[in-house]
Amino acid sequence: MRIEMVSEHASPLAALGGADAGGQNVQVAELATGLARRGHDVVVHTRRDSSAQPERVRTDEGFTVRHVAAGPPEPMPKDELLPHMDAFAAQLAETWASAPPDLVHAHFWMSGLAAQRGAAGLDVPVLQTFHALGRVKRREQGAKDTSPPQRTELEAQVARGADRVIATCTDEVGELAEMGVPPERTAILPCGIDLDRFCPAAPRRPKRGPARVLSIGRLVERKGVDVMIRAMREVPGARLLIAGGPPAAEWADDPEVNRLQAVARQAGVADRTEFLGQVPHDDAPDLHRSVDVVASVPWYEPFGTVPLEAMACGVPVVVSAVGGHLDTVADRRTGLHVPPHDPAATARAVRELLDRPSLRAELGTAGAQRVRARYGWDRLVSEAEDIYHQVRSARSRRTAVTAAAGGGAP
Repeated sequence: MRIEMVSEHASPLAALGGADAGGQNVQVAELATGLARRGHDVVVHTRRDSSAQPERVRTDEGFTVRHVAAGPPEPMPKDELLPHMDAFAAQLAETWASAPPDLVHAHFWMSGLAAQRGAAGLDVPVLQTFHALGRVKRREQGAKDTSPPQRTELEAQVARGADRVIATCTDEVGELAEMGVPPERTAILPCGIDLDRFCPAAPRRPKRGPARVLSIGRLVERKGVDVMIRAMREVPGARLLIAGGPPAAEWADDPEVNRLQAVARQAGVADRTEFLGQVPHDDAPDLHRSVDVVASVPWYEPFGTVPLEAMACGVPVVVSAVGGHLDTVADRRTGLHVPPHDPAATARAVRELLDRPSLRAELGTAGAQRVRARYGWDRLVSEAEDIYHQVRSARSRRTAVTAAAGGGAP
């Protein structure tokens, strides 16, 4: 198949850890890599954000990245990209008019706008993965939501216009139903884990000294890192490691780092809180294996790869009971659930794990087994391929019926 993906702000070539670079970048890159290895011709269209970027890059993994000229060739926050989606769509339409792909898979709501407009009038199925829903973001963040005001309405139009919406978790299917997408037009495809990289092993630096709790990921407010910092008041003697955000040289100018440092001072745990800055993805597995507990307690989470990466390394997790965490972490079997926005409950769960080494070992072993059985990329790429074939077959049947109705019964 000729498969074209649209990922307007999340390039598969981008470094992880920035405000707009995270799980979506990984999923797009891994799907493209896996599908290319299976013999498909894969192109990923992403916005050109540097004048130094060539129009096309052929990756070592076998897929092509096309940098689309839409807006100024410089980095922009994703919430400011909507005015440039018409230009993005026009570029797609021009490309696809002469060489239509077999299937388009759009990632994020603005990518869906561009993809559906670009494929208008062509007999090409367009699939949609949102990675996050605006209605959930607005509900959880309220006035702090920086999304364009028309996001919720446009997102619903994109959802209803897609041939299939691929949700990342069960919770999202319910949200989509409320947006007018029937369950039979949805499928669930979670994010996956590189099982060769994230696996149980002895850490390069043996554990010694105080117990260590890790919070890792993008430093944005909804990730709930401040909740974990406040929880440390009730976890005496333990150290909190915070990985993510900009390099240490840029901390002074980063408002979220400054806010979190102030929270640590106010909570009286600054001396037990260590900001590690941006950690290369290749170093993340060993960092996971060097701690006793990994905590991921966002307000909401469309999927959440951090708990899976920790579980894959055999490390027990404490997670907020929201979104994708409800699918990936089985409460008291592979980790512990806590309510969001609840430092006291988070502290109790972390203390329970630190006080019970046997429970840590039990949950760590079960977590690694669960990830290996369900979340390897080979399995998930195969599931994506099956969904693509189903959608293409359904589109072909509808086209045949329409043609027969227009031309009369044979």
